[in-house]
Amino acid sequence: MRLALLCFSILVITSCKEKTTTPTEEQSSSYLSFDTRDDQYTGGIKMIPIETEKGTFKVWTKRVGNNPTKKVLLLHGGPGMTHELYECADGYFPQEEIEYIYYDQLGSYYSDKPDDLSLWTTERFVEEVEQLRIALGLDNSNFYLLGQSWGGILAMEYALKYQDNLKGLVISNMMSSVPEYNSYAQDVLGPQMDKEIFEEIKVLEAAKDYANPRYGELLFEHYYTEHVLRKPPTEWPEAVMRALNHANNQVYVHMQGYSEFGITGDATLKDWDVKHRLKELEVPTLVIGAQHDTMDPKHMEWMSKEVKNGRYLHCANGSHLSQYDDQKTYFGGVIQFIEDVDTGAF
Repeated sequence: MRLALLCFSILVITSCKEKTTTPTEEQSSSYLSFDTRDDQYTGGIKMIPIETEKGTFKVWTKRVGNNPTKKVLLLHGGPGMTHELYECADGYFPQEEIEYIYYDQLGSYYSDKPDDLSLWTTERFVEEVEQLRIALGLDNSNFYLLGQSWGGILAMEYALKYQDNLKGLVISNMMSSVPEYNSYAQDVLGPQMDKEIFEEIKVLEAAKDYANPRYGELLFEHYYTEHVLRKPPTEWPEAVMRALNHANNQVYVHMQGYSEFGITGDATLKDWDVKHRLKELEVPTLVIGAQHDTMDPKHMEWMSKEVKNGRYLHCANGSHLSQYDDQKTYFGGVIQFIEDVDTGAF
């Protein structure tokens, strides 16, 4: 009789334990559910119309998850690269139930690609982000903007005009002054290279021989693997290689120039500088720098102190794509920032 009672008690306890897991399961299911969404048919993908002076075009977005207070719009670099640089977010945001939105800017691979240089201006891209925000229903109760590299320039420019629409801002791997970025590349990082290699690069640049295969070879083997993604070329993630293959060189060269070794020549971003305006930013801001980045980490730490409400995240093992070569530090810091802002602990 006692054995029967004991077995019954164990069954009751086990049953109770099983029931207590149900809310957690329901919560997780709600995060991934499409039941109340209008993009279930496409698996979260929406082509958003963007109005410009040259007509209406569509940009590609993909929304992952549901969270009414934590929605992150990812601004990729380049310009002219793709959202594919951030596909590693799939390994971190879902387990924290952070909603995030992949986005290919106009001219990038999955979006419309009009052949018109007049469209490739920072001011027009800012208005594109604002139109996208409205279309996606983002506002200052939930909207986190994360921009890396050129995306960081775009994020800063957007915040300087529309910060009242933001809940949080993340500036990743981008200085607030292109002239200072150029000086860091040429005067600090360049001389760290093998002297003969650096001299050969300078000769090719002086001749504007950027199309020379040797120029790309030197940069990739001796600069990119040290300061863009610190892994041998054979170990670069497939998503990164896919993004490189999908790059729109018209947009990239027009705004950035021919390489990541500074912005020079006739590139439209070569004089971009907002360092004296950072003090205008009051929205909670996380600035991410990396020890081996193409960008000066000391400048980015300074940026975090120049804004009114900032925090600095240092990726000691990272470079320009520190979401890959110092991944746990990177995503751990971003997730903590979002959590702290969301709970009022920032």
